[in-house]
Amino acid sequence: MNILIAGATGNTGLRLTRELAKRGHDTVALVRESSDTVGLPKATEQRLADLTDLDDSVTRGCDVVIFAAGSGGGTSEEMTDKVDRDGAIRLIEIAEQTGVKRFVMLSSVGAGDPPADSDLKHYLEAKHAADERLMASSLEYAILRPVSLTEDGPTGDVVLGDDVDHGAKATRGDVAMLLADAAESDEWVGKVTLMQTAA
Repeated sequence: MNILIAGATGNTGLRLTRELAKRGHDTVALVRESSDTVGLPKATEQRLADLTDLDDSVTRGCDVVIFAAGSGGGTSEEMTDKVDRDGAIRLIEIAEQTGVKRFVMLSSVGAGDPPADSDLKHYLEAKHAADERLMASSLEYAILRPVSLTEDGPTGDVVLGDDVDHGAKATRGDVAMLLADAAESDEWVGKVTLMQTAA
C-alpha cells in the first residue's frame, strides 16, 4: 500500500516508517522544511507540508494515512490546538476528499475522557476532539491509545483493551509495530484500543 505518515521524522514516526518499509509498503513522509529526514528509509517519498497549513492534495494517491505527529510536551496550548486538534482534523477531511481508505490515529490514554485534574488536560482534550472527528468520518478508522511512552524498541509483548494499567509504560517500538498492524489488518477497523507494553 501507499501509506502517508504524519510525524514520520518523530521518535515514534521514524520507527513506524522503517517498519512499514520493511513490510514492503510505499511510505510517504509528511515533512517540514526544518525536519531532519536523515533517518527515513531511502525509498520514502517526502511531501513538504505543515500540519498548521495543509494543502488539499497532500494525501493524493495514498491508501492509508497514519497520524503519528505531536506538537511536543513543551509547546503552548495554542500550538497543541493547531497540530494535535486542528491539524489532525484537517488531515482527516483531506483524506476523506481524496479517496484515502483508512486513517490510523495515534492518540493517548485519557483522550476518551480527559481528566479535569491532569497536567495533560489540554493536550488530551485536543486529542479527544481529533478522535471524535475521525470516528464521525467516512473513513475506515483505527485509534490507538497508548499509556506513557518510553524510547525503547519493540518487545512484542503488549496488553490491549480494558486490562491496560493507565500507570504503566508503552515502548515507542511496540506502538510503531501496532500502528503498522492497524494499517494492514481489518481487525483494528472501527476500534479504539488502549495499549501498554507488558513488561
